[in-house]
Amino acid sequence: MLKISRLPLGPMATNAYIIHENKKALVIDPGGDFEKLESYLKERELNVVAVLLTHAHFDHIGAVEDVRNAYEAPVYIHEKEADWLGDPAKNGSGLFGLGEITASPADHFFEIGQVELEGFAFEVRYTPGHSPGSVSFVFRNQRFTIAGDTLFQRGIGRTDLPGGSRQELEKSIEKELFSLRDDMRIYPGHGLPTTIGEERGENPFFN
Repeated sequence: MLKISRLPLGPMATNAYIIHENKKALVIDPGGDFEKLESYLKERELNVVAVLLTHAHFDHIGAVEDVRNAYEAPVYIHEKEADWLGDPAKNGSGLFGLGEITASPADHFFEIGQVELEGFAFEVRYTPGHSPGSVSFVFRNQRFTIAGDTLFQRGIGRTDLPGGSRQELEKSIEKELFSLRDDMRIYPGHGLPTTIGEERGENPFFN
């Protein structure tokens, strides 16, 4: 049975997600604290088969290189942020006084739509606005979506960083996320999970 685990990691307590089944795991947005993440994986004897990035801001990529090297796991990102992993000015690490955070280029770019990866089936939806290459991962059968910094519990992602657009973000949420069923659980990049129904009805940015 497919399981999801949430681990807040790194300087901004960014939610990393581990999707796992049959000892295989996808790691989404490993933001830092590799030792904590590795301990979790080892305790459960999980083998990472891929690293998926909702976007390439520094607080989501801090442990990318560690995970890639430890598990020989390929890294996936949207093509619009292909050069962000190695550029502190674009990934934002140069703006917050936390030191430059970089990683080697991604191994693959996402194809938008249905994806099957190492036995995991999900949909990649393009949800720009917080950043130009933001994506969300919809696990329809399990009724959960990993939305990165697009939609939060009673909030939306910030749009004041390079490439951000409030108009584009709201359009992405309304078109790509609010079109999902009400009981779809949303796992955001920071904070606690919510549901589409709750946010459609109670998110102050849309009511």
